[in-house]
Amino acid sequence: MCRALFERIRKITFLCIRYNSCQFSAFMNQPLVSIVILNWNGRRYLEQFLPSVMDTTYANKEVVVIDNASTDDSVEFLRAFYPAVRIVLLTKNHGFAKGYNEGLKQVKADYYVLLNSDVEVEAGWLEPVIQLMESDKTIGACQPKLRQFHQREYFEYAGAAGGWLDYLGYPFARGRVFDECEKDEGQFDDASPVFWASGAAMFVQAELFHRLHGFDEFFFAHQEEIDLCWRMQLAGYQVYVCPQSIVYHVGGGTLPKGNARKVFLNFRNNLVMMAKNLPAGQAFIKIAWRFWLDAISAFKSLMAGEVTYFVAVVKAHWAFLYWLCAHKKMDRTGLNKHRNLQGYLHKSVVWAYFVQGKKTFVKIVSSKC
Repeated sequence: MCRALFERIRKITFLCIRYNSCQFSAFMNQPLVSIVILNWNGRRYLEQFLPSVMDTTYANKEVVVIDNASTDDSVEFLRAFYPAVRIVLLTKNHGFAKGYNEGLKQVKADYYVLLNSDVEVEAGWLEPVIQLMESDKTIGACQPKLRQFHQREYFEYAGAAGGWLDYLGYPFARGRVFDECEKDEGQFDDASPVFWASGAAMFVQAELFHRLHGFDEFFFAHQEEIDLCWRMQLAGYQVYVCPQSIVYHVGGGTLPKGNARKVFLNFRNNLVMMAKNLPAGQAFIKIAWRFWLDAISAFKSLMAGEVTYFVAVVKAHWAFLYWLCAHKKMDRTGLNKHRNLQGYLHKSVVWAYFVQGKKTFVKIVSSKC
């Protein structure tokens, strides 16, 4: 009886040791992934969404919160309830671009996942993306499929199923064109190259992020991820979407849609991005067109009584001209501006959407307009 019991205990102990050894071996073979959340007065989002992030099943990971000098009790909340989360404290609110640049100097990993604080994730969301990026080292950045948190069957504005760009610099996405968000019916379930990955849930090779000097800090916030992905492509890397991973984004958590500051940053940064990354001749022609199209949009809003929108666009144009004269950096070492770009529409998404009435991604991309 005792001998049988001893033998059973021995077998169980052997199996436990073997299992833990296998788990440790798998852990050591996994690349280190740092899930990095940039926070500014986002205690309510951390309280709501951090539990799903902490439940991530991927073993070799850490969760880091970079705090952009919050004035709420975000840091106290994290220290009290999430001692396993590493906190990087910044002395002032640097915005999205510089906030990540400064914070990531203190984070060492193989991959960063730049995750908005208002994103809910599923337990196995990390594995498919890391597996895809590990299978092809030319993939510099990748995003999961983004759905709306409140209407969970619909794609989310800030990236949907992978970002594209038209030839006049207008960003749109598989599943989202301007304000039109499609219902996810499996039409974009293929992992494929895109132009840009959403900054709401952006996987990026850590070494490459730093080699390209991270986000352009002049942007402060909005479209800095498109600029970074553009530079990645010019450096010979690919940007992908991995729809086998799904996250749910609230959106508009820091600056609500229609906010004058948001309008200003989007218009200014888009023009700066084009001037930086296009060949000089193309940049001159396309930015001239954009000035006219932006002016039409601004005056249309003015006629509708949206004075703040009009003023924001005018300020954005003046700010771009100031940047062009005072801040433009010409060092583009290692970037080939004539490289063929993936996820790039060689026609106008504005014409297709507003004039031809094509409201979905597939109709616009497959049409001959």
